[in-house]
Amino acid sequence: MVDLCIRHRTTYRYRAPVMLWPHRLMLRPRESRELRLIGHEVTVHPAATITWAQDVFGNTVATATFGSPADRLVVESVATLKLDAAAWPVFTIAASATSYPFRYGDEEWLDLGPFTVPQHPDPDDRLHRWARGFVHSHPTDTLSLLKDLAAGVSGTIAYETRDDEGTRSPAETLDRASGSCRDLATLFIEAARRLGFGARAVSGYLHDRTGDGAAVAPTDSASASTTHAWAEVYLPGAGWVTFDPTNRSIGGANLVPVAVARDIRQAIPVIGTFSGPTYAFDAMTVEVVVEEEPGSSGGTP
Repeated sequence: MVDLCIRHRTTYRYRAPVMLWPHRLMLRPRESRELRLIGHEVTVHPAATITWAQDVFGNTVATATFGSPADRLVVESVATLKLDAAAWPVFTIAASATSYPFRYGDEEWLDLGPFTVPQHPDPDDRLHRWARGFVHSHPTDTLSLLKDLAAGVSGTIAYETRDDEGTRSPAETLDRASGSCRDLATLFIEAARRLGFGARAVSGYLHDRTGDGAAVAPTDSASASTTHAWAEVYLPGAGWVTFDPTNRSIGGANLVPVAVARDIRQAIPVIGTFSGPTYAFDAMTVEVVVEEEPGSSGGTP
């Protein structure tokens, strides 16, 4: 078990005062058997009225409503939590699903619904053929297939830090052979769906430890100094199984989920609009610090 403190600050700067319209904030970590939230606080400047709700996926969403113009917007989230995810998880997959291909039960298929439907076009069936290349036999081991697919994403696509908005389509990511964590996660999800799996996108934070407890990551993977994106695949018996193709990992030992969604574009941490001069927007910066609390045990053996 590890005790974490996550500080996430988003700052927008404007060249002139603008009227801020309601902003949607998805910043509260999702509690589960492996993650216990100790405390969470969101502060906004300028002052705003904040209301809370849950979206259709069960994510906690805050809406900030503003009353006066401003030339700067700062949204800060501070969360303290206990993360108790196994470093080497064992997944108890139902006997009916241990070999691929398998069929979800009628109720599962109905409930998975949009998580089985691809969200991006597949010109010339290219992505489907690429995904089928990881099916080495019929039948084949289900978990091994998904591990091979995740490794294939990271082996084919070079990780790049990309601060511009938006997520690339799987076709564009394959063409460029590089992408951000959200691009790699989207490629994995869309490929898994074309193989018949139910898959969903996850956004949150990456925690990677050094000996002094600092949060870092290898140079060829996603950095812990920003938000992170990965995927989950539904396997009968085991439930939603975590795959992080960017960091070639399975399971949630170093991941703090905030939101799950059909499409990663639905899980942007801070989103909103403003009205003002066309030249008003100046810059946006995001600062994330993930660190262990003093006295933390540093993880589950």
